[in-house]
Amino acid sequence: MRVARSLEEAAQFEPVAVTIGNFDGVHAGHQQLLHQVKQAAAQKGLQPAVLTFDPHPASIVAPRRASRLLTTQAERCSVLAREGIEYVLVLPFTRELANWTPEQFVERVLVKALRAGVVVVGDNFRFGHNQAGDVNLLARLGARCGFETRVVPPFQWRGRVVSSSEIRRAVEAGNVSLAGRLLGRPYGVEGAVVPGHGVGAKQTVPTLNLQTHAQVLPLNGVYITRTRDLESARQWKSITNLGYRPTFDGRELSLETFLLDPFDPPAPSRIRVEFLRRVREERKFASPEELKAQILHDVVRAQAYFRRVHLRLKSAL
Repeated sequence: MRVARSLEEAAQFEPVAVTIGNFDGVHAGHQQLLHQVKQAAAQKGLQPAVLTFDPHPASIVAPRRASRLLTTQAERCSVLAREGIEYVLVLPFTRELANWTPEQFVERVLVKALRAGVVVVGDNFRFGHNQAGDVNLLARLGARCGFETRVVPPFQWRGRVVSSSEIRRAVEAGNVSLAGRLLGRPYGVEGAVVPGHGVGAKQTVPTLNLQTHAQVLPLNGVYITRTRDLESARQWKSITNLGYRPTFDGRELSLETFLLDPFDPPAPSRIRVEFLRRVREERKFASPEELKAQILHDVVRAQAYFRRVHLRLKSAL
C-alpha cells in the first residue's frame, strides 16, 4: 500500500475510487465503505483509495470538543492495508484547509490530485468550510466534474449504529466484548515492554509490563486478552490487569499481562494487547499470597474462555 502525505505526492497515484473520512478505529461501519470502494474500483478499473486527515479535523476547528482517538494514524494505515486498500492520502489538516469551500475541496483534492472516478461516502458526510457541503452537493459537483458519487447508509449491529463514539464509550465502560463486535476485531493497545516493579516475579506471577500512549483505555480491571509480539508472528493467550496495583499501594497506572502459553526467549520488546472479555474489577487484597490465588483463579476462567472459543470455531468448520 502506498501512503501520500501531500496533494503533490497523491498526484502520482493512478486514478482512484476513493472514500473519505477520519476512519478512527476502522470499525465495522468503515469496513462497509471500504468494501464498496473496492467494489467500485473493480467495476471501473480504478485503484481503491482512502482519503483521511492528520490531525483529526476536530482538533483544529473545535479542540475543546475533540475526542480521544481509538487508533493512531499508523494503526489505521495498517488496518487499511489488510483490508485491501492500495492508496491512502493522509492530508495534513490545517486552518487553511478548513477554510476551503466545498467546491475548492472537490477541485483541488478529488479532481486534480486524486483524479477520482468514484467517490464513496456515508450518508452523513459533510465537507468544506463550516461543513457547508453534503452528499447532495457532492453528487452535483461530481456530475459536473466527472466522478460518480455513491452513498452508503449507516451500518447497524443489532439495531445500533456503529460509530467511533459508540465504541469509545464501550471500551471506557469495560465492555470490550461489545467494542470488539462493533470494531469487527478485538480492541487493542500497543507499545514497549518496560521493566516492572519486580514484585510479580517474586511474590505473585511474572508479567509483561506494557507502556502505551493509547488515548482510550478500558475501565480498570482484569481482562482476558491476547498478546502479540509486534516484531514477530508470536502470540499468546493471556490475562491482563489494568489499574493501580492497590495490593502494593501502587500510584501509577500500569498494564500487566500474564501469558498463559509457554514462553520461549527472546522476550518481546514491543507488544499489542487485545482485550477480549472483562473478568472482574481491580481490588485490593490482604496479602500477595491472596492476590496470587485470585490470579490463578482468573487464569482458570481465561483458559475456560479460550476452550469455548476453540470449540465454537471447530464446530463452525
